Amino acid sequence: METITNALSRAGSYLTTIGIWDFVDILIVAFLIYRAIWFIRKSNFINLAKGLILILVVLWASEFFGLIMINYILRKAVELGVIALVILFQPELRRVLERVGSTLNTRRGGAAGVMEECIEQTVRACMDMAATTPPTGALIAFERGVSLAPVCATGTVIKADTSAELLENLFYKNTPLHDGAVIIRDGRIEAAGCMLPLTQRTNVSKDLGMRHRAALGLSEESDALVIVVSEQTGAVSVALNETDLLHRRNDEDPERREGLKRHLNGTELRKVLMENLMPAEKPDSRTGIKKRLKGIFTEGEVDNENEDQKTV
Repeated sequence: METITNALSRAGSYLTTIGIWDFVDILIVAFLIYRAIWFIRKSNFINLAKGLILILVVLWASEFFGLIMINYILRKAVELGVIALVILFQPELRRVLERVGSTLNTRRGGAAGVMEECIEQTVRACMDMAATTPPTGALIAFERGVSLAPVCATGTVIKADTSAELLENLFYKNTPLHDGAVIIRDGRIEAAGCMLPLTQRTNVSKDLGMRHRAALGLSEESDALVIVVSEQTGAVSVALNETDLLHRRNDEDPERREGLKRHLNGTELRKVLMENLMPAEKPDSRTGIKKRLKGIFTEGEVDNENEDQKTV
């Protein structure tokens, strides 16, 4: 009992020395630990994390029991492991850094009028391609905060106003550019026939084809919004990073887990595009800074206040 009393007394004396910045320091560290755990779970690296924890436990045990040789080998492995982790997590680290940079960019798309017309033309083209017999497959990516210049470099530069007729011609079967993706920047078609990275996830539905996997791959590596028209069924889907807006859904919903919103009609497709592509109203400086900082740490989680300001 005396030991417990002394421990509580020491804890109380420590608490009296803690200042406001100590609390801030603790909260920041706790938040970073939380985000690290979240990152590992979302990146499907939970088994790798378990392996790292096991190595650290064995390292501690070898030092505790005086196993000098094993301890030396493990220490060298951990030193080299830091470099290995940077290599292994390179795509994820790049995506985080790009997202941090994109939060400093207030551009959400082209001028409101241009983007609205682009959305209308895109919806019309997608519905027309879905209604053909057989359906015309399509893959259309809208650049948002993160630049898609490296993706555009893999295709043919177009730089044309967006029109339903042009989109349908680009994806018409047996034309030179029909197999790749069309990239739209600021409401205009930037490039066509572009190659997109395929998702590396293993929990994707078996009925999803290469276009859907490419759409998921790009949405995982950037904040792009990608439309897919299935060549087999004519179903229209939208891929968006699962931590982004896209009508926040229950995690038990398989569409939510896949990062896809599938089987959209024209009205639903238009709504998703308007909510995520239309330029947001310019906020005041303090609100803008607050939302940008939140965007860095939440990686696109929904801001209810911002939702109310979106154009529908």
